[in-house]
Amino acid sequence: MDDERPLTILFAPESAYGPTNHCIGLGNILLKRGHRVVFASESSWKNRLEPLGFVEALIDLAEPPADPSGDLDAGKFWADFIAETAPEFRKPTLAQLESFIQPTYQALIDGAMYCEPHLREIIAEHKPDVIVQDNVVGFPALTTTDAPFVRIMSCNPLEVRGDKVPPTFSGYPVADQRGWEAYRAEFDRTLRPMWATFDGWVQEQGAEPLPDLEFIATSKVANIYLFPAEADYAGLRPLDSTWHRLDSSVRETDAAFELPDVVRDRPEGSGLVYLSLGSLGGADVDLMQRLVDVLATTRHRYIVCKGPPADRLPLADNMYGDAFLPQARIIGQVDLVITHGGNNTTTEALHFGKPMIVLPLFWDQYDNAQRIDELGFGRRLSTYSCTDRELTGAVDALLADQDLRERLARIGEQIRSRDGLRKGAAILEHVAQRQRAGSR
Repeated sequence: MDDERPLTILFAPESAYGPTNHCIGLGNILLKRGHRVVFASESSWKNRLEPLGFVEALIDLAEPPADPSGDLDAGKFWADFIAETAPEFRKPTLAQLESFIQPTYQALIDGAMYCEPHLREIIAEHKPDVIVQDNVVGFPALTTTDAPFVRIMSCNPLEVRGDKVPPTFSGYPVADQRGWEAYRAEFDRTLRPMWATFDGWVQEQGAEPLPDLEFIATSKVANIYLFPAEADYAGLRPLDSTWHRLDSSVRETDAAFELPDVVRDRPEGSGLVYLSLGSLGGADVDLMQRLVDVLATTRHRYIVCKGPPADRLPLADNMYGDAFLPQARIIGQVDLVITHGGNNTTTEALHFGKPMIVLPLFWDQYDNAQRIDELGFGRRLSTYSCTDRELTGAVDALLADQDLRERLARIGEQIRSRDGLRKGAAILEHVAQRQRAGSR
C-alpha cells in the first residue's frame, strides 16, 4: 500500500533573492500538493517565508549582531557584501577572478563552515524526505544524511564546465576561443589553494571529495538547472542522465500588479520598459541614478525596481518604481527588459518572450549577457562605460524590431508550454517518494 503521508522537502538556498525565489516557486507547488516544505534559509529571511506557508528553520552564516532587535532586509548578508565590493565590477572578468570571485567564494565557504553544526540539528529535527540545495558552494551536512540530496543550479549552465564551452564567469563568446585558456589558467591559479583547503574540510565532515576545482558536489540522484532549451549549451557540453533542465521557473507567489497611470498612459510610439539590476546590483546607487537620468531623456515609460536604497534614488516623470516589485507579474506586461543578467531575470524575460538589454556586473551575469547577445535575443552593453547614446539607441532599436519581438513571443509560448516549475516540483516529489518507499 502506498504511503500517502505528506512528504517533507527541505530547501537550503543561497541567501540572495535569485536562488531563494527559485526555491519559493518550487516549494509553493509542493505546498499545493499537500507536502510540508522547510526552508533552511539565512536568518535575514525571518518572517518572510512563513507567511507563504513554509516552515522557517533559519541559520546564521556568521556571528549574529550583538543587538538582534529589528528585522533585517532579506538577503542583507549578500547585499552588504556586494555593496562593499562594487568597485570591482568595473574590472574585466579576468581581473575579477582575484578581486571578486575568490573573495566571494571565500565568504560562501566561511558561511558553510559556520552553519554546519546548526544545519545538522535542523536536518535531525525535521527529518526531510529529500534535501534540495540551490547554491554554488556545498554544505556537507546536506550530503551526509540518509535523505537524498538534489542539487539545483540556478546560475547560467556554464557553471558545469566543458572544453567546448566558454569558461565559467568569463562572459566570453562561444564562437571565439581566444582567451579561454588564459582565463582557465588564472581561474586555477586564483582559486585552487582555497578549493584544496575547502575540499579537505568537506572530507573531514564525512562527505566525499569534491570534483576538481568545483565547490559543490553533483548529486548522484538528480540535478536540476534553470535555462531554456533555446539558449542552452547542451549540444556543446552534454550532461549525464541525472541532469534535468527547467526551461523556466516563474514563481506564482508574487502579488498582482496593475500598471500605474504614469506608465499605462503612454505617448503613441513609446514603449514600456522594466529596469532592474536585481537586489544586489541595485546597491550601486550611482549606477542606478545614471541609468535613470539617461532613460529620462527618452519618450518611453519605465517601471524601475529601485532595490534596498530606494529612498536615495529619485525617479523621473516618465517612471514608476519601488524598492521591491512583483517582477514575475510585471515582465509579461512590458515590451523590453533592462537587466543585470541574473539568471532568474534572464530566464523570466525569455519565459515571457521579451528582448533584453543586459548590463552585467559580476558572476554568471557576464555569461548570460553574452549568450543573449550572441543569440540575437537582445544587446550586451558595457555597464559602466556605455555611452548615453549607446543605451538609448539600444532601447529604441529593440523596441522598433518587430521581427525580433514576434520571434521572442513565439519562443516564450514554447517555453511556457513546458511548465518548468511543475516539472521541477515533480522531480523533487519523485525523488522523495522513492526514498520513502525504499526505507520501508
